[in-house]
Amino acid sequence: MKTVIVALMALILSGCGSIISRAVPGQGHGNQYYPGVQWDVRDGPWRVLTILDLPLSLVVDTMLLPVDAHHGPYE
Repeated sequence: MKTVIVALMALILSGCGSIISRAVPGQGHGNQYYPGVQWDVRDGPWRVLTILDLPLSLVVDTMLLPVDAHHGPYE
């Protein structure tokens, strides 16, 4: 049951770091490329869950590289 809950939480949070770092002002920390991955690896109380989100944020950030190159820093 615990495995199912953790897997479900990981799916729900998938790409969360990528979205938060681009949508919420002040969360991108000025990183132009891979802001979701850098948001996921920061220290915090939810670090275990963000580590689960890391591979999915990496995929989303890679797909958004052209947008990041055009947009500029997220601050």
